[in-house]
Amino acid sequence: MTNEIPNRLAPTLAVVTVSYNSGHHLATFLESTKQASALGAGVLVVVADNQSTDADAARLTTESAGARFLDVGFNAGYGTAANAALATLPETVRYVLVSNPDVVLSPGSLDVLVETAQSNPRTGAVGPAVLEPDGSVYPSARAVPSLRTGLGHALFANVWPSNPWTQRYHQEHAATGTREVGWLSGACVLFPRDVLDDLDGFDSGYFMYFEDVDLGWRIGRAGYVNVYQPSAVVTHVGAHATRDSSDAMRREHHRSAYRFLSTKYSAWWLWPLRVALRAGLSIRARLHG
Repeated sequence: MTNEIPNRLAPTLAVVTVSYNSGHHLATFLESTKQASALGAGVLVVVADNQSTDADAARLTTESAGARFLDVGFNAGYGTAANAALATLPETVRYVLVSNPDVVLSPGSLDVLVETAQSNPRTGAVGPAVLEPDGSVYPSARAVPSLRTGLGHALFANVWPSNPWTQRYHQEHAATGTREVGWLSGACVLFPRDVLDDLDGFDSGYFMYFEDVDLGWRIGRAGYVNVYQPSAVVTHVGAHATRDSSDAMRREHHRSAYRFLSTKYSAWWLWPLRVALRAGLSIRARLHG
């Protein structure tokens, strides 16, 4: 694994993406990064690959676009691979966009995110409006789930979609305009480099799912704010590379949800609620497994 990327260009802005059999999306993503900032090729782009079966194609695509390819060496999960890429960035980098490779950045969107972060020294993360291919807005900015909300959402989301707990979980998405939120989707989010360094990046205990919820929560606890900036727009054009493993990924989602909520609510007297949450997630997994 490369230990450090040379800093000949002394970049101040970087883009990190994690690839797992995502080679067919990379070319479009990498091209969009060139239009997303006035810095153009001055933006350092790193592709961290989680031992994809199409790793050779991903490497060639990455290098032909003038980006850096990092072979993580195994399927480390999203947050761990992103951390590996972050560790290679030169010290001159002040802002880092972490994004899925199946995202297309709109022209100028990266500059808008950076300007938003620079406008408030308390900013710990800035997220854009994330559009689906049909133009609808994905709920990428949400409240940090509570144990009660998480339990209600786990038990009723699929059998009673309009239940009050799921509605409460999604409530921040209902508002419009630039605003502070509980957490931002890891599909595309910009961080000041010093904030990531202070918090040691993503928690590697999450293989997939909730690593962005956890980081957003820790950003808030550290005194920073997560900011949703809909003036910056990106489009999520692809499906997850793990679609063929939907059952396994659903179980991983439930595991990560329990890990987050049990960490957030670790007091001994809350153990009955943690037991109920685990039971609710287990029932949900069996119903949709």
